[in-house]
Amino acid sequence: MVLAQRKPAFPAAEERRRFQRVKVHLLGRYMLPDRREFPCQIINMSPGGLAMLAPGIGNVGDRVIAYLDHVGRVEGKITRIIDNGFAMTVTATPRKRDKMAAQLTWLANRQILNLPEDRRHDRIVPRNPSARILLVDGQEMHCRIIDMSLSGAAISSQTRPEIGSKVTIGRVQAQVIRHLEDGFALEFAFPQLAETLEDNVTAR
Repeated sequence: MVLAQRKPAFPAAEERRRFQRVKVHLLGRYMLPDRREFPCQIINMSPGGLAMLAPGIGNVGDRVIAYLDHVGRVEGKITRIIDNGFAMTVTATPRKRDKMAAQLTWLANRQILNLPEDRRHDRIVPRNPSARILLVDGQEMHCRIIDMSLSGAAISSQTRPEIGSKVTIGRVQAQVIRHLEDGFALEFAFPQLAETLEDNVTAR
């Protein structure tokens, strides 16, 4: 029984040894076991765990599914309750952990250097989520906008252009910066104006 009680502590200890958490400011949403959904802000993260500011707090051991800017879908279990939020493990394959480590390094460097597309802009869901994307080879893609900000957009699509690809969405030039589980994310070549954002991005 003693061994059974101590066993849940091993993954957290192993995660602390193997991965160094970095300070990041990522927005997202998460779902608790009772299917309630809340917005959240990640304050630090590693490929093995994260801490978030969250309005809805579950219990230690609860399973959590979260969708995070730049990272996509993550899931794990609550390990401890903190002020105004909680910490959780991240369950992932070794390959996904490696990819996440690279993403977190990139994000931390962008925020330290104050580079664009660090998600300081609020995200909105457009009234008309349909969009037309033109690829550099002249092909057209018709897809759905998950959400967007003045500096980029998340796109739902079965087809995912290569990371780094230049595209035009509506009238806006952009670049594919990462792949999502069900699509990809774009960074606009230039920040957009709030009053013309939706018209420009959804233009046909």
